[in-house]
This record gives sequence, C-alpha cells and structure tokens, in this order.
Amino acid sequence: MEMIYKYDFLSNFYDCKVTYDGITYRNSEAAFQAQKTKTKHERLRFANLPPQKAKSMGRGVELREDWEEVKDQIMYEVVKAKFQQNPDLKQRLLDTGDAEIVEGNHHKDWYWGVDMGTMQGYNKLGRICEKVREELGGWKRDYTDEDVGLELKSVE
Repeated sequence: MEMIYKYDFLSNFYDCKVTYDGITYRNSEAAFQAQKTKTKHERLRFANLPPQKAKSMGRGVELREDWEEVKDQIMYEVVKAKFQQNPDLKQRLLDTGDAEIVEGNHHKDWYWGVDMGTMQGYNKLGRICEKVREELGGWKRDYTDEDVGLELKSVE
C-alpha cells in the first residue's frame, strides 16, 4: 500500500504533533529534519514548521557529525513516537494488518522510499512503519539487518 489517499497518515508529512527529545513538533518530518542540527536551539526552529518547509530547511543545515550513522535510528524513533503519541493513528496503522507499506514517491527518493517511475528504492520508511506496527500490535516477526537495511532498536 502506498502512503497516499486513505493511507496518507503513514507519511511524515501528515499533520500530527510529535514530541521527540523534549520538543513538540507539528509533524514527524519536522521532528526528523530537526535532528540533523547540532544544537537544541537550532532544533526549536523546526517545531512549528509545515513538513515541506521543514524538509527544505533541513537540506540547508550544517549536519551533525554523526548524521549518516544515526539517521536511520532517529527515523525509527520519530516514527515510533508518532504512533505511540497519537492513538487514532496507532489504530489506523494496526488496521493495515500485515500489508506491505511502501513510501512511494515521484522525486527519486530511493533511500527512504521507492521511486514509482522506476520502482527502485530501499523503502526504509515503509519498512520502519511495518516494524513499528508489529511492535505496537504485539506481533512478532523476525527482522534482519538485510530485511530492513538497518539495526532497529527499541526506544521504550
């Protein structure tokens, strides 16, 4: 299932508050992009941004030194926080059952999603949503690093 229409709530661009590392953001995209920065003061600038503005602003920040090593884990933590903190979205996520979740896009984001023009991509965001769904639903599926492309750790 793609993150469009009735499944738009799966997208980081969906408008719902997410508190991460002591700051409440307008959406999970803003929460994720803010983590690229080096200081809490810089992260606070993202708190009330709409998702497209947060993404754009995130492209222009000076990245923290460990960004490439921590970005997958941060995405997992932000996505998990989104669904833990928004019970209605959690239920909608659980209602997707065991369906494959695809972050389909048309802007060649092969890292977090799948480019729908070429059908290529790692779909890390989709896999993270599936992992969070299974954790929140109490289901068990063994994920390997190869399945998800990252080591996912619980942030309880």
